Amino acid sequence: METNQNPPKGSLISAMFLVAGCCIGGGMLALPVGSGPGGFIPSLVMMTLCWAMMTISALLLVEVSLWMEKGAHVITMTSKILGPIGKGVAWVLFLYISYASQVAYAAGGGIQVAALLNNYMGTDLSKDVGAAILTIILSGVIVFGGRFVGRVNSVFFVALIMAYFALVTMGTGNIDTSLLFYKRWSAAWLAIPLLLTSFSFQTMVPSLTPILRRHTGALKGAIIGGTTIAFIVYAVWQYLILGIIPVEGPYGLVHANLESVPATRFLDQHVVHPLFIYTAEFFGFFAIITSFLAMGLGLYDFLSDGLGIKEKGSGKIILWLLIVIPTILFAVKFERAFMLALDTSGGFCDTILNGMIPVMMVWIGRYKLGYSDTFRVPGGKYLLVPVFCFFFACLLLEIFVVTGILPSGYELYDILKIHTTDKI
Repeated sequence: METNQNPPKGSLISAMFLVAGCCIGGGMLALPVGSGPGGFIPSLVMMTLCWAMMTISALLLVEVSLWMEKGAHVITMTSKILGPIGKGVAWVLFLYISYASQVAYAAGGGIQVAALLNNYMGTDLSKDVGAAILTIILSGVIVFGGRFVGRVNSVFFVALIMAYFALVTMGTGNIDTSLLFYKRWSAAWLAIPLLLTSFSFQTMVPSLTPILRRHTGALKGAIIGGTTIAFIVYAVWQYLILGIIPVEGPYGLVHANLESVPATRFLDQHVVHPLFIYTAEFFGFFAIITSFLAMGLGLYDFLSDGLGIKEKGSGKIILWLLIVIPTILFAVKFERAFMLALDTSGGFCDTILNGMIPVMMVWIGRYKLGYSDTFRVPGGKYLLVPVFCFFFACLLLEIFVVTGILPSGYELYDILKIHTTDKI
């Protein structure tokens, strides 16, 4: 099913930005909040591991995607390879991870939109109204298709990177290096679910296949390049935020976690620089937009494939409503939507749907059903087994946290208070 046809000019860069933008958005704003209590160095170690595993799982999904006919999405893939049970599990998890992500971005973005409009236009909008405005407009962009979304996303991604470099340039002078030596390995592993979400973009991999005309080199380049950009941006971002905002205190990272707000919301309490604060606001805004567009595109194509709704005419309106209504409803109904949605989607959905299921499909497709193509992720069974075990262990971690066997991220404050001498 592979083609050697070169992708359209500029589409590789556009696809790479889609991948990076999907990763960098809301997850980037939440990353220091979730991983900060572990410290900079522990969070960097955990982030490296999660980046490698999520990149591998995406490449495995590309291999499966190239076995299928044009337009096939996760439902078609799991149905053909894993049967009705796999299809059912994929349906539930894909919807959860996609809607949870959209809800998180709408909730976090609603705060950003309301703040921007209130500050610069003199309005008095609530975050709920901001969430509705953001969801309606960006979902409207998605209905115009992948290539249009890619072009729009590229504009906002460039703006995101510009704001990011401006923040880094202005913020380095405010870094307290002593904060970067804070280490608490006993709390670092609690950030794994959020870190998985921060590198979560697999739901849009089937959408990349037609955009890049099934060109294997372009697909590999878009995924590896996109996740590497995200990793580098994350590492510098962690260095900046964890070097400015302390873990404890009324405007610390633990407080941000408990309040379920992005890390940028407390920067004005630690940096006296108006331009820096304004840049941080725009950075957060662009980060939300790029993630919403990328994740929303994957959800749009998934609903079209799974429900058999054509992406034309009235079908576009139906798909638009299926994205808009649930997203707005949950974003305004749950106060902790931003952090809770990102954390649970990583702990349950990313571990199963974006981790274990791609491994299972490749294993069964290669060694049981005899699927073959010119593209194959190297490593064979020696790669598939440890990757599967990693995601299974992450799933157990989330289960233990939810059942109370292990402390949750929301109990980090108590951990910090009780173990004040645990600095290694």
